[in-house]
Amino acid sequence: MTDVALLEREMYAEAEAARLLSVAQSTLHYWLEGKTGRGGKVHRPVIRQEPKGTGAAVTWAEFVEAGLLRQYRRELKVPLPELRAFIELLRQRFDVPYPLADRRPYASGKALVLEAQEQAGLPGDLWLVTVGGGQLLLTSPSESFLRRARWEGEVATGWRPHEDQDSVVLIDPAVRFGRPAVGGISTEVIWEHSEDGEDDHEIAEVYGLTPRDVAWALAYEKPRRAEARQRIA
Repeated sequence: MTDVALLEREMYAEAEAARLLSVAQSTLHYWLEGKTGRGGKVHRPVIRQEPKGTGAAVTWAEFVEAGLLRQYRRELKVPLPELRAFIELLRQRFDVPYPLADRRPYASGKALVLEAQEQAGLPGDLWLVTVGGGQLLLTSPSESFLRRARWEGEVATGWRPHEDQDSVVLIDPAVRFGRPAVGGISTEVIWEHSEDGEDDHEIAEVYGLTPRDVAWALAYEKPRRAEARQRIA
């Protein structure tokens, strides 16, 4: 599978992508499709270059970029107009359609990111790259995202949905249809076994995992299940 084919692979319905990213579907829809605001003002998409229309599948690249936006927006509260302009400039500078799913902006291309930040008008406290001690450094949100992604060459080929950096839960577009998994086993399946009363060692033996693998899978699934029950109640 080529890098381009992987990035453009259609992976999720919008609602499923929003659930995996832990963002509101309306928020993800805005990032992907834009919206028309008060007075008929059109707000362009942040991730997509052009809207695809309601019902369009979320590609792997769009999912990965939304993962960074989630981190970036939550930690720094970056205004979307400036962020949109910044991403468009990155597309131009790196000549790639998915600059946030590419490793170069976080590694060898920091100087170009710094230039794009300044040109887009991002305030200094909202940057992905900053200057310290005469060096270009990643800020906390971009550093956190860089750690959460699995990189092969310049392309993000996996993403860790659990915020704990030691977690072994991974979303891989080539495994379990892009659902969270540990050692190739869906975390949802592991959770179902746990709900049936099996302990970590029993589950690990069934699937050829370690009890630690099972514990990480449950540490990811249980809070999500609890949140879902609260929303329903």
